Amino acid sequence: MAQRRGRFLKFLIFLVVLLLAGYLTRTWWLTALGSALIRDDGPGKVDIIVVLAGDEFGHRIEKGGELVRQGYASQALVSGPAGYYGVNEADLAIPFAVRRGYPVEYFVAVRHQARSTREEAPVLLREMRRRGVHSYLLVTSDYHTARAARIFAAAERAMGYSPSMRVVAAPDEYFRADSWWRSREGEKVLLNEWTKTLAWDLGI
Repeated sequence: MAQRRGRFLKFLIFLVVLLLAGYLTRTWWLTALGSALIRDDGPGKVDIIVVLAGDEFGHRIEKGGELVRQGYASQALVSGPAGYYGVNEADLAIPFAVRRGYPVEYFVAVRHQARSTREEAPVLLREMRRRGVHSYLLVTSDYHTARAARIFAAAERAMGYSPSMRVVAAPDEYFRADSWWRSREGEKVLLNEWTKTLAWDLGI
């Protein structure tokens, strides 16, 4: 009995030490959880820029417009699924970017019915192949970059079409890798993206 009590006490002490260590290092491992979602290769000269859908605040298309302005490509393909109140998302995003000072000629709408990045990738890759694209910048929200890159790489392999891809992160309205846990919206972004990431990795 005394031996069992001793083992339990050791386990309890270990658990307390573990919890205390987790609490004291929480900023480090919470930041690591956020940073693991991000891949940012930085821009480079390419044939075209691809702006993914799903950013209601416009940071993705603004990043795409800025990359065109800086001369990394002559145009950006703007992914356009069915949007809000019957309006295609590209038809909302491009006028938004124009109001922000980017010429309409920077952007080409690619309208489709995809409802996820997994469905979006082959649509955009087919359009790039039709245009003879050999290299592109993939622009999406920072928290979405790592998963989007894996999805596009898998779609390229499935299609037998492998243009050179660089991923460029756009900021998000709520998510910051080093402080996402300080806001309810940031927490929801991280939980949602990790759920989707694990589902993708597990083939669900």
